[in-house]
Amino acid sequence: MPERRDRSFASKVDAFNAGYERVRDLPYEIIGNLDGDISFENDHFEFLIAKFKEDHALGVAGTIFREEGYSSEKDSFEGHNHVAGGCQLFRKQCWEEIGGYSPHRAGGIDWVAVTTARMMGWKTESFREKSFFHYRRLGTSERSVLSSLFSYGEKDYYLGGHPVWELFRVIYRVAKPPFIIGGVALGLGYCWASLRRIPRSVSQELMAFHRKEQMAKLNSILKSLGRFQRVDSFNVERN
Repeated sequence: MPERRDRSFASKVDAFNAGYERVRDLPYEIIGNLDGDISFENDHFEFLIAKFKEDHALGVAGTIFREEGYSSEKDSFEGHNHVAGGCQLFRKQCWEEIGGYSPHRAGGIDWVAVTTARMMGWKTESFREKSFFHYRRLGTSERSVLSSLFSYGEKDYYLGGHPVWELFRVIYRVAKPPFIIGGVALGLGYCWASLRRIPRSVSQELMAFHRKEQMAKLNSILKSLGRFQRVDSFNVERN
């Protein structure tokens, strides 16, 4: 690929597709994306490929990931149904049905792919038996933590996130470093994107599906809290 001056997630998709064009005629059953700033155990792919063999309904598979002071298993409500973009494997049929990655400049390409697969009836799963380590905090490339949180708020809007769920996210984020200011940055990002009416990168169908999942999670969380039970964020809809 030619050298680019701008940095965007659309460029990542362009690079991925350029690589895919060189191998698409080869016989394969699984295709995946692997970022360059992660590490994992030697049997990571062996483990995931075995999962595809065990379950033919599995369309997208991956594992939880960890960063310095962060674990997607415990510190996120994306849950076991989401597969992080740092290492995503797709069954060929699933990949073709969802149309691969969509080149949105502002991000969310991995989320859109996984959620679209689930909307189309495929099972998507992150397994907690294995993990990969990400060497840079998500979203902090070329920006500060607060700028990253503001950007995540914007992304929550243009990916069609429900405003009630976003309020829950802001409240939850206040309890995490950098505490109140971090929650405010997240909420301001969502509100600013909403006021600007920035174009959403998802279809009405995908947005409705996404919001239905969010409300189901929130309902499960509130029920668990009402029973004074611990909320397992990884299996939140099973609580």
